[in-house]
Order: sequence, then C-alpha cells, then structure tokens
Amino acid sequence: MLKKKQFVCLLSVGAMVAVLAGCSNSGVKFKNPVTITVWTYYNGDQLETFNSLVDKFNEGEGKKMGVTVESSSQGSVNDLETNVLASAEGKVGADEMPNIFSAYADTAYTVDQMGKIADISGYLTKEEKEKYVQNYIEEGDFSGDGSIKIFPVAKSTELLFLNDTDWQKFAGETGAAYDDLATVEGLIETAEKYYDWSDGKAFFGRDAMANYMLIGAEELGTEIFHVENGRMTLDFNEEVAKKLWDGYYVPYVKGYFSASGWFRSDDIKTGNIIGYVGSTSSATYFPTRVVESDTESHDIELKILPTPVFEGGEACAVQQGAGMVVIKATEDEEKACVEFLKWFTKAENNIAFSVGSGYLPVTKEANDMKKIKESDKDLSASMEAILTVGVDTVNNSTLYTTKAFKGGLGARNVLQYSMSDLATADRAVVEERMAGGETLEAATADFLTDEYFQNWYQDTLTQLQAFEG
Repeated sequence: MLKKKQFVCLLSVGAMVAVLAGCSNSGVKFKNPVTITVWTYYNGDQLETFNSLVDKFNEGEGKKMGVTVESSSQGSVNDLETNVLASAEGKVGADEMPNIFSAYADTAYTVDQMGKIADISGYLTKEEKEKYVQNYIEEGDFSGDGSIKIFPVAKSTELLFLNDTDWQKFAGETGAAYDDLATVEGLIETAEKYYDWSDGKAFFGRDAMANYMLIGAEELGTEIFHVENGRMTLDFNEEVAKKLWDGYYVPYVKGYFSASGWFRSDDIKTGNIIGYVGSTSSATYFPTRVVESDTESHDIELKILPTPVFEGGEACAVQQGAGMVVIKATEDEEKACVEFLKWFTKAENNIAFSVGSGYLPVTKEANDMKKIKESDKDLSASMEAILTVGVDTVNNSTLYTTKAFKGGLGARNVLQYSMSDLATADRAVVEERMAGGETLEAATADFLTDEYFQNWYQDTLTQLQAFEG
C-alpha cells in the first residue's frame, strides 16, 4: 500500500519549494486574513493524506492568498451527518457550522432546504467547470439551473476485491477463472462451486446493498428512484426485483454469499469469504493477512476485477463519494473556500489524494493512469491495480447516482436493509435446520417459493411508496 512517510515527506518538500518560489497560480490575495474550517469523515490513511495536503496548502498557496484551512475529522460518515445536522438546526451544545463539510447528496439536500448552503457556481468560470467529469459537477445541481451546491473533490466506484491467494488454490482444483466473475450469474455459479469445494464456506459478500439494488436495476433498464425538481417517482418493477432477489437473497440463504463483519473487508480478514464488491475507497482497509484462529493465519495477495453485471445488461457503474459543501457566509469566506477546493482538485493534488486514499480523481485530466503513475513513482502494485480498474470503469461505463430528494436517505435505507436483513435472518434458520440433520435443499425450501418472494416484494414496495412524490 502507500508508503505514508515517503508521501508526507514529498508533500512537505513540495510545500517548501512552492513557498520559496513565491508564485501563486490563482493570483488571488485577500485584504484581510481568512480562516476556514473543514469537517470530514476521513480516517486512517485518508485522513493523513487529506491533512498533509491541507498543510501543503497552508504553507504555500494559502499563505500567499491569506487563507488558512483548519481540518477536523468528525469520525464516521454517520457521526459527521449527525454533527452537521445538529449544527444546522442550532441544537443546544452543537458546534458552530464549519465553512465546508463533506456530504453525500441526501445530507446536502437536507441542509440546503434549510437555506444554509451556498451556490458556488458563480465563483467558477465556464472553463473551470468543464475541467471536471460532467456527472460529478452536476451532482450538486439540485434545481437543474446550473447551481453547484456540492463541489466534487474525490469520487469512488465499486470494484470486485478478491483474496487472490486462496482463489488460486480454488481455481487450480476446480478450473474456475476470473472471467467467470464478469456477470452476476457467473458469480453465483462460481460461489456455489466454491461452497461445494470448501465444504460449506461462503465465497462472496457485498458492502452496499442499496448500490446493488439501484445499479442492478439500471443495468436491467429500470431507474428505481426517478427524481425531478426534488420529487421522486418510484419504479420498483416486479420482474427486475425478482432478478435482484435471485442475484443476492437466493445465494445468500444457500450459504454461497455471506456478511458477518461490520464490513466485507473484515470478512476477508477472518476467512469467511474470499471476494466482495465494495468501494474503491475501501482499498486501504483490504487485509494483507487472513487470521482464521489463534493458530491459523496466512498472507494473502489482492486481485482487482470489475464489478459483475447482469447478463445482457448495460454496463453501469455507481458514482459515489462525498463532495464538499460550502456554507453561506461572507463573500470572502465563500471565495476562500472555493479557492481551496480548486487548489485541492488540481491534477497533482487530486492524484496525491487518490494514491493515498483509494478515491478517484474528479477532473478529466487527472483520470489518466499514465499521469497518475508519472505523478507517483512509488505507487504500490495494489493501489495501481485499484486505480487502473477504477479509472477504466469511470471512463468506459455509464455512471449513475440517485438525485437528492426529500426522504432520500430513508428510501435508500429500505433498499440497503430490506433484502439483506431478511437474508441474514433466514440463513440463520437454514443453518439451524442443517445442524439438525436437514439437507441444504430441504432447509431452504420454505424460503425459495414465489409466495415468499412476493411477500418481501409487496412489503418493500409499500415501504418505498411512502417516499414517493
């Protein structure tokens, strides 16, 4: 993975050179010093890399402009969201709102409805806007009038992460091939083969079920949440829902798929699965060793593959990753925020953040593996593989993210948990039955009927309809 000390050292040297050179690319100089605060959910390598870039800005470009950035991690994404909303609502004991905070569209939309988010489109020229991947810059245009209320700084998509060491053992004895994992159907067949080969162990897991539901539906020609002007129209097609059910619930209750740790990288570490679909930003958490018990452990290598798609479906990839939201303030404060964000997304800086975090660059120029490799001569083999497949996915797939709407987070949570929670509960029953002597076929029979699917489908449909309109 990234050599942190080398990276921080390179950033420090770069900052010193910039200061000594005394040049400012922006040419902006504030009459009075401006201090801006930034709240993020970054942790670990991501936080270290972000803070290193903040230091570089403060010591170089920021110093020339008269701008100082103060960064604070609020913990997890949920912690950040809770703190932002508490501040926005003026709750007793809440901290003052920061100038900038990381946010996904649903949270940003909620705060925007309170009238607190600045439209920063006027601080960027047409040429500056055109430097960004179009889908990314449009994500913050809630009203469809060209506004920018979420500034893209780092994006991610989903990839298939594979414990290649244990895969090679399995593949060598069964003839399984990477190409078998190109489709959802092929993935399920391979997972069944692995279950039989390993004497009942799961092969695969998913980190974000909502992504599976939304992107899977897109591949099959259906947009579950169609949003215009902040209003959602639901299209939870029964035939598409059945394919989604067959693509996850069925192999899960049969034991081919699993989810037991907090994240699927945790399940890789314990040997409960050997592959998962997750965000490129989870790269820094992929383990280098499987620890199955106090006495059994072994080193593993990482293999990166594209996310499986439904057979016959259109290649579609999730567009995710929080952007930066600027709070309404004085003109100097808003302008200072934008100057920092423009600096952060300059190719060399955005690539540095990508290499250190697993996130993908947001400009067209930086989404180029040749430029990325030229920018960092010490790029690790694993991070190079992750960014290579990730950049290729962004450049060659239809990117999709749901537009923000009232209740969007709640609607997404229905997709996140309705199928996965049921699958987990029902698999536990299956395991009890099998422990009592039933065969897999007998133990799962009650859960694989059309009537059982219909009950889930109608319940989920009813829940989603509550967020429509």
